[in-house]
Amino acid sequence: MKCGNQDKNVKNCTCTYISCNKRGMCCECVAYHRQNGEIPGCFFPPEAERSYDRSIKNFINAWSRR
Repeated sequence: MKCGNQDKNVKNCTCTYISCNKRGMCCECVAYHRQNGEIPGCFFPPEAERSYDRSIKNFINAWSRR
């Protein structure tokens, strides 16, 4: 899959896992997490994102506490 705008995307990426090889390639990131039954870090509130727990359960818990 080829993604565009990597330089622009990486500047706005809120994921704190900076060594990820998909950083700035949003379409690859979303496809990777979807394949693994997860949600990308940029969908989480900041405090939940930093846990690196990308599970759907953690996503629901994080947003239901807000």
